Amino acid sequence: MARKPKGRAISGWLVVDKPAGIGSTTVVNKVKWAFNAAKAGHAGTLDPAATGVLAVALGEATKTVPYITDALKCYRFRVTLGAATNTDDAEGEVIATSALRPTDAQIIAALAQFRGEIMQIPPQFSAVKIDGERAYALARDGEEFDIAARALWVESLEMTGRPDADHVDLEMVCGKGGYVRAIARDLGAALGCLGHVEHLRRTWSGPFDAEQGISLTTLDELAKTEALDAWLLPLEIGLADLPELPATAEGAARLRNGNPGMVMASDAGYGDEAWASYQGQAVAVGTYKAGELHPTRVFNR
Repeated sequence: MARKPKGRAISGWLVVDKPAGIGSTTVVNKVKWAFNAAKAGHAGTLDPAATGVLAVALGEATKTVPYITDALKCYRFRVTLGAATNTDDAEGEVIATSALRPTDAQIIAALAQFRGEIMQIPPQFSAVKIDGERAYALARDGEEFDIAARALWVESLEMTGRPDADHVDLEMVCGKGGYVRAIARDLGAALGCLGHVEHLRRTWSGPFDAEQGISLTTLDELAKTEALDAWLLPLEIGLADLPELPATAEGAARLRNGNPGMVMASDAGYGDEAWASYQGQAVAVGTYKAGELHPTRVFNR
């Protein structure tokens, strides 16, 4: 028999405004401890040097993580021009420099090639697996290896400021799997001046905004109190991009047992992925077919 997880059976989303200098996994562990939660996970890693939205799912909300991971995300970041680093950010060692500095017009023109469906090679110092090993571990050991390019959807990429000749501020909205550091690296290469990320902030991720995020200081202050529970957002927010199908009482009962259940009419089409609700709470996610939802994930609350 499987061992029951220790901790509270609490479900929902917590938006953390992550500070620089701490890893995403460490933040998740702090949240899990603060809520005394049995289960926790996050939707989209942030580099330790990055700040902003880290959406942490507790309990049954972890079943909605893929939908937040797949959602668009917004990053604001500053690129230092004239130098490349081995990590593609300010944390690494400078490996090449250039005296060339592009004009604003040249930067704006170069950004066009990084919009839409692009192919991006992740940084050498990244969590991508190479023959079962993390790329950053191989890079730290000085090993040489190649990382295959992968597709990335960039919804928008705009210059938002030019503090001086050595720096440019950018804002990017992109899909999952994007590396801001790679954008800075490749933009510098395209301009012939080299470049790396000086600092970056994720301002929103899917339905979650940095302005609603809790700081780690407040998290520590409110840990294991009812006041902290008030920061928790409903599990259902993680399903915001899917059609909602109100279930009948009988349908909800069947869905909870993993069987197809009757749902009310909606704008979902045959074969669409959707979620069923009963009395305002999510019951299951699945495929809509002829008046029924065929569940693939069931929420046990």
